[in-house]
Amino acid sequence: MAISQQETLPARSDNRTLEGIGWMFVTGLCFVTFTGIIRSLGSNLPAVESAFIRYLIGLVLLAPIIIKAFKVRLPRKVLAGFALRGLAHGIAVILWFYAMARIPIAEVTAIGYTSTIFITLGAALFLGEKLRLRRMMGVLAGLAGAMVILRPGFQEISIGQIAQMAAAPLFAISYLLAKRLTDFAKPEVIVAILTVFCTLVLLPGAIMQWQTPTLNEVMWLGLVAIIATLGHYTFTRALQAAPISVTQPITFLQLVWATLLGIIVFNEPLDIYVMIGGGIIVAAATYISHREAKAAKQQITPPAGGAKF
Repeated sequence: MAISQQETLPARSDNRTLEGIGWMFVTGLCFVTFTGIIRSLGSNLPAVESAFIRYLIGLVLLAPIIIKAFKVRLPRKVLAGFALRGLAHGIAVILWFYAMARIPIAEVTAIGYTSTIFITLGAALFLGEKLRLRRMMGVLAGLAGAMVILRPGFQEISIGQIAQMAAAPLFAISYLLAKRLTDFAKPEVIVAILTVFCTLVLLPGAIMQWQTPTLNEVMWLGLVAIIATLGHYTFTRALQAAPISVTQPITFLQLVWATLLGIIVFNEPLDIYVMIGGGIIVAAATYISHREAKAAKQQITPPAGGAKF
């Protein structure tokens, strides 16, 4: 029997577009911050072990929410969605940790934006979201900016790039499932259960490649766990508030933050292509935010002379 949203959470009166955009902006700052920390740690620990430690610490942080969540009997269909998301996200995280230790931050972020194609198409095919022209323009412009920075075909493809390209569709699956699960669970529950399943997915690989971490590495990964958990929460709030096709272009700003982080902190080179691509991305994100804010205001404010109920 199909599960309706009314059986789980109260129906939303509108998609709260502005709120979704705001939550996604905060999400980008969180993700770039812990990206910088992972980059600074380097590749001394195996990627799967680093990811496991990060989620294990997150498991401890979210223990009260996890205990409360599993006291509620979730339908089997919803639990299957959580499990599938945990599997996809866990594998993607391993690949992301591997790529982050081997290629520049801006490059990891740029390649990651290929997931936007899968997310936008998946939202239209499986979630019934409309592909309005302004939304598609924002997505395509952001992708164009990412490609200007990445410049595919003008440099050799490394193992780090391959890992990140493989992670992109897996992250897309995770994001689409997260959007669907917002109909059946609160954001903090979705984040907590993701942490449980990711920890389980990463455990076997961590055991096989285990190297004793230093106290310094554990402390930094603990900070990553805190920031990443916050980022997943704000991300889920964004998905709950507005359609993916609206919030996704805002994530392109992460590439700007990542590029600046690489230049200032890690002395990664900046060239004209990065500047041009970043400008395109900022313009795309600004445009989509302006258009959606205007549309949301028109939905709320009746036209002149119209009824004001």
